[in-house]
Amino acid sequence: MSILAEPWNRRVKLGVQITLAVIVISSIAGAVAHAYRFWDDDPDRGAIAMPKPDHLGEKYDRVTYLEQGWDAADSLWFYNTPQGSDLMPYDFFLVLEQIDSTSLFRDNDNINAYRYLPQKPTFSNPDGLPLGFVRDDYKGREYVGLTCAACHTGQVNFQGQAIRIDGGPAGSDMERFMKDVGRALTATLNDPAKQARFVKAVLALDNYDSEDDVLADLKKFAQRVTTYAVINDPTTPYRYGRLDAFGRIYNRTLEHVMSGDQLKQILSRMLSEEELKVVTKDMGAVLTADDRDHVIEHIQPFLSVKQQLRLRAEIFNSPDAPVSYPFLWDIPQHDYVQWNGLAANAGVGPIGRNAGEVIGVFGSLDWRLQKHGTLSTLIGGQSGGVAQVNYESSVNVANLRRIEHHLHTLQSPVWPEAILGRIDRERARKGARLYAEYCLSCHDLIDRSSPERRVIAQMTGLDAVKTDPKMADNSVGYSGYSGILRNQYVGTDVGDILIQRKAPVAALLTKADVNVVATPDPDKWLIRAWAERIYDFVVTLRDNDINASIKQGPYEPDTTADPFASLRAYKARPLNGIWATAPYLHNGSVPTLYDLLLPVKRDVDPDADPENGIEYRPNGFKVGSREFDPDKVGFRTDVGDFFGTQFLGNSNQGHEYAAGRTPVTRGEAPLPAMTREERGDLLEYLKTL
Repeated sequence: MSILAEPWNRRVKLGVQITLAVIVISSIAGAVAHAYRFWDDDPDRGAIAMPKPDHLGEKYDRVTYLEQGWDAADSLWFYNTPQGSDLMPYDFFLVLEQIDSTSLFRDNDNINAYRYLPQKPTFSNPDGLPLGFVRDDYKGREYVGLTCAACHTGQVNFQGQAIRIDGGPAGSDMERFMKDVGRALTATLNDPAKQARFVKAVLALDNYDSEDDVLADLKKFAQRVTTYAVINDPTTPYRYGRLDAFGRIYNRTLEHVMSGDQLKQILSRMLSEEELKVVTKDMGAVLTADDRDHVIEHIQPFLSVKQQLRLRAEIFNSPDAPVSYPFLWDIPQHDYVQWNGLAANAGVGPIGRNAGEVIGVFGSLDWRLQKHGTLSTLIGGQSGGVAQVNYESSVNVANLRRIEHHLHTLQSPVWPEAILGRIDRERARKGARLYAEYCLSCHDLIDRSSPERRVIAQMTGLDAVKTDPKMADNSVGYSGYSGILRNQYVGTDVGDILIQRKAPVAALLTKADVNVVATPDPDKWLIRAWAERIYDFVVTLRDNDINASIKQGPYEPDTTADPFASLRAYKARPLNGIWATAPYLHNGSVPTLYDLLLPVKRDVDPDADPENGIEYRPNGFKVGSREFDPDKVGFRTDVGDFFGTQFLGNSNQGHEYAAGRTPVTRGEAPLPAMTREERGDLLEYLKTL
């Protein structure tokens, strides 16, 4: 052994010992913090009554929870655990006024109008934020952001009583909410009286030093939120209970991988040489975080409306395929998740999947080029010999791991007969036989409470299921500028893709997800941050019983010529708890389960005549009500915003198995259409799942 080897070995040994100690200490600290959050066990789970009729005439005097495997502390932890979402400064949300009123934007009646769920103050939510809104910290700043619960907690109202569904699809109108937040911030910026009240209220909370600091952030976030709304203004209105989450995640990815060089090339086709010099002054090859958030602001003085729209069309894709929020029970037991099976659930896949979700809900993304590779770029599979990217962000990987672990114990809700009425057991027995014939080949039966349950996604290609293809087509067909990701490799099931000037956004998002997860928390000391990230990986692998497996069902497989072909399909899953997840089909185009069992009216079909058994799915109905119809199993459809199935992405066609039009098995004739009596029998059985 050389003279130098002994000291070096001691250093290595000491380094290993320090790293292990940090991992142990971090594990203990994490466990303590995790337990601390479960101190909130308010028996009402923070829920409050809304006894005054709202804009749709609805009210409820009490909120009831069903047995879903969670107690009060479990629910409140899920509602109030941050994930790295930074919508705006926390103090701003507390004091922001409504657009044309001095009432607070977060006033319970206003929040309820968007169909978010008002909450009272509790230990883990001291300011009484709406359910799923939370205070988050990043780089010494406090923000308000969204948790998983904001989009994945449902509610069913019946005769003045509300039933809260943990993990159920939200009924919220996020599109209108975000537009109105931007308008409220802009109104505050432009109205001297509003601005004075706002500044005074923010300064009173003692987190800002001066009026100038408040106004600087007000201008910044008014522009940021407004720009978000402009970029993601859809051609098809979402209405209540729907969101094109992947379209918006894709656009945020494209926004934050954009390089200065590519932006200059785009602008050079729209601006004169002199205008281009002014707009791109001091703009390097890599845009700063502020530049990324202000791309449209920087060029607005030089662009006509037509040019602005052209720029948006050039960089971004329209998020025009809204889908219903998926329900979360049995999610950790799935092999593949998302409506089209986009995300594998094996290994550390759940962390990557959830990191993508945080990208979409306003995670701070400080992505930038750097001169040298690091351990993060190595783990993230960044190629040597090309520019390396630092994926620093606010994404809270530790909490994403904890949330996924927490969902293991969530169970589907059982039909509450004491509230919604007794199930006709004789008819349900008849319905069980129909279910076995018409439904079971795709929608398997599982024990909702078994820790050993597994959910195998049955993927059915668009040509077979024949439902609206927009969401699946967008996931595969959307592309964008690669920016700082150019010349990197991203893996697929059939080989690696070399990312060029433009690439499928699915590939860009995959690369971003992997690298965000591989980048340690910038708010922590480096050794501690790496120790905790390694701990997160190890615990995720230990907790996840799902192994990598091939998809099942009649779908088109991926090939080297079409590496994302399998995504042009939709997933079928077990239907336990399906009664609490209206409206139906992936895009929410069918209001009730009864309507789902009916055919779509074709031009050659006779007019509807319910008296003589001729019925069709409705081509238009209203959404926004949470008042439940226990007979048809869905929500009231005569009040709210109009939903037209003729609009792009809103088709209610396909999945006409019970109507005798869609073959249950590919290549075979459809089964006979059910009679009205049989539809009623099947409906009673579906209530039992």
